[in-house]
Amino acid sequence: MKKYKVGIYWLRNDLRLHDNETLHRAIAECETILPVFCLEPMQYRMLDMGFRKTGIHRFRFLAACLNNLKENLREKESDLLLLSGEPAIVLPELVKKYKAEKVYTQKEIASEETTVEAAVAKNLTKQKVDLELVWGKTLYHLDDIPYKPAEIPLTSKAFRINTTKATKPRPLFPVPETIPTVKLREWGTLPTATEIGFAEIEQAEPTQEIYQGGETAALKRLQYYTFDSELLTSYKWTRNRSLGMDYSSKFSPWMAYGCLSPRKIYHIVKDYEQSVKKNISTWWLVFEVVWRDFFKFQGLRFGNLMFAKGGIRQRKTDWKYDQDLFQRWKNGNTGVPFLDAHLKELNQTGFMSNRGRVNAASFLARDYQIDWRWGAAWFENRLLDYDVCSNWMNWNTQATEIWYTNPVHQAMKYDKKGEYTLTWLPELANLPVPLFHAPWLLGTADLKKYGVENYAPPVEIYKKWTRSINNIKKATDALEVA
Repeated sequence: MKKYKVGIYWLRNDLRLHDNETLHRAIAECETILPVFCLEPMQYRMLDMGFRKTGIHRFRFLAACLNNLKENLREKESDLLLLSGEPAIVLPELVKKYKAEKVYTQKEIASEETTVEAAVAKNLTKQKVDLELVWGKTLYHLDDIPYKPAEIPLTSKAFRINTTKATKPRPLFPVPETIPTVKLREWGTLPTATEIGFAEIEQAEPTQEIYQGGETAALKRLQYYTFDSELLTSYKWTRNRSLGMDYSSKFSPWMAYGCLSPRKIYHIVKDYEQSVKKNISTWWLVFEVVWRDFFKFQGLRFGNLMFAKGGIRQRKTDWKYDQDLFQRWKNGNTGVPFLDAHLKELNQTGFMSNRGRVNAASFLARDYQIDWRWGAAWFENRLLDYDVCSNWMNWNTQATEIWYTNPVHQAMKYDKKGEYTLTWLPELANLPVPLFHAPWLLGTADLKKYGVENYAPPVEIYKKWTRSINNIKKATDALEVA
């Protein structure tokens, strides 16, 4: 017998029907449930840096995810109630209106999200209703890893080796056959971009059509990258590229909104290994998913230190706060073409390759020496696949650990022919190979000759680039001689 007549399922970053333990828990315990998503206006507030916490690309992608979820729920004779406001106010009102006896939601990790959870739980307690938090964001369950939160290792290698030895990912939860749901006449709508506060200039940014939000598109991409194309077999050798859709899995935007379960990816890869091929590439894709877990569990351990000036290890730092330099970086006007190309792609599509993110973070923090948190906040605004732990912990690593990434060297290593760079900076296409990676080596007359006199040079040519710049000179001289 069901324990409760009515339960509320509060969706957050778990916008899917497959492998959804929270949904299963609610269905198992309640005669009927009310799925609800509450858009929080505070997520779209303006920051002191002059841009929103969440930008227009992410808003549009979220809207697509929610619309797709509504469609999938309707196929199960269910639906999704869309509301806007503070969950700590909205959810208790729904409990009262529909006489709900329990609220279910997926457990979050970072402080902003857990503060909201605590506020909701506090107000529900006044109504003698429990908020059940269900762990569901990681490949490995919190209860299965061989560490308590305070003991999460500092290195991903230690975490991966010990965790994979100690346990395995849990089986998948199937898509429910039926979802008994409270019947409503009106299921609400998301506020428009204008209602949220997006200005006309923000809404005028091009709508990216590369990544279609929602679980349906996520599962289609998973099928395509594995069994349909067998691109997974070569993942290890293509993953550091930047151009096109097929050099990497591109699962991350859907994973960020919970449209694609990390366990689903794992089990599909294992099926692929059995029926197609098992190699270093299949191992490497799972490795990346485990690395994502590592950052989430580190976030659980370090809490707000992931947002600290000196990072989780509290390094002594002396950052600059130069708005002009930051604007050059943010807008892709650094004068380093390989870097500018990635930043322009980010601004126009909401996506950037891992290679681009490493270079962009290193340049801002190590070359410009600007507080890395400005860059992390800009990525939060822009990235379709923004995930609080992955984003801020990756920036921690790049900005406060020992790594330095030379963007000129990286350009010659990963884009020597300029296929990626010139896609986003076609104005440099007339430059001789490989001078499109260092246009500043040309004099004013030559820049004008090639029509690139308006491409601003870097504010400084850093000594760390000398060897790479010399390699470009040598390659140019060799071509001229030939």
